[in-house]
Amino acid sequence: MTAPMQVDYQDILRVWREADAIPQIEHAWLFDHLMPIGGDPNGPTHEGWTLLSALAAQTRRLRLGLLVTSNRFRPPAMLAKIAATVDIVSGGRLDFGIGVGSRPDHPLARREYEAHGLPFHDTASAVGSFAEACTVVRRLWTEAEPFDFHGTHIQLTGAFGNPKPVQRPHPPVLIGGRSAATLRVAAEHADLWNIPGGDIDDVIRRSALLDRYCTEIGRDPASITRSIHLPVSYDEPGSTRDMIGGAIDAGFGHIVLGLPAPYPAGIAQWVADELIGATA
Repeated sequence: MTAPMQVDYQDILRVWREADAIPQIEHAWLFDHLMPIGGDPNGPTHEGWTLLSALAAQTRRLRLGLLVTSNRFRPPAMLAKIAATVDIVSGGRLDFGIGVGSRPDHPLARREYEAHGLPFHDTASAVGSFAEACTVVRRLWTEAEPFDFHGTHIQLTGAFGNPKPVQRPHPPVLIGGRSAATLRVAAEHADLWNIPGGDIDDVIRRSALLDRYCTEIGRDPASITRSIHLPVSYDEPGSTRDMIGGAIDAGFGHIVLGLPAPYPAGIAQWVADELIGATA
C-alpha cells in the first residue's frame, strides 16, 4: 500500500511498476482521502480513484484497489460506474475496497468534508447508507435491465450500469473496518474483510465476531478472506516480519504492507526479499 499523500505521482508509479514485475507481490493499494491525514496538513494528496485508474493503465499483473473507498464521498451509483471503468482499464484486476468512511474522531480526516462541501452524517445514518450502497453497487454491476431502488438513504430511478465490469459476476468486494456495525455489513456483502493491524488480540476478537455474524445469517465464515493492513518499518524489518507471522497464525492470509513515504530505491524488491521471502 502506497498512501498517496506527501508523495509525487512519479514516486508511486515507480514503486507500482517495480512491484508489478515481482510475482511474490500479488496486490497493490491506495487509500481514499482528499487531504493529508499525516505530516504537513497542507501537503499533496492525490484523489484515489483517478490515481488508481492511471496506475491500472501502467501495470499488467497486480490486483489493485483502494483500502478503502469512503462511502461518504461519492454517490453509490456513480461509484459503481467509476469502479467498473477501472476494472475495464485494468483488464479485470480490481478488488473493490469500500467502507463506511472516515472516523468522526479523526480531526484531520473530518476536515476534508467541510473543505469539499461534503455532508458528514451521524454514524447510524452512515452505516445504513453503506449497507444500501453495497446492494446498489452489486446490482448495477450484474443486472441486465434498469431498476428502481427506494431505500431509506438511497433513491434511484432507472438505474443501470453499462458497461459492466470485466470480472464476473463482479469484482471481489473488500469491506474494511472493525466496528460491530461494519462487521454485520461485511457478513452479508464481503468477499474479503480488512482490518488495520496493531493489537492482534483485538484483531482475533473482531474476526471471531465476523464469524458469529456470518453464522447468524447462514453464511460460511470461511467464504470471507481475512485481510490485514500492517505498517512496514524500513529500519526494523524483523518487527514487521513478526507482525506478518502473527497475522498469518491468526488466519489472515491476505496481507497488505503499508509503505511509509518517501520510498527508497528498489523498495518493492526489498519487500519481497526482506519481508515476504523471509516470512515464508
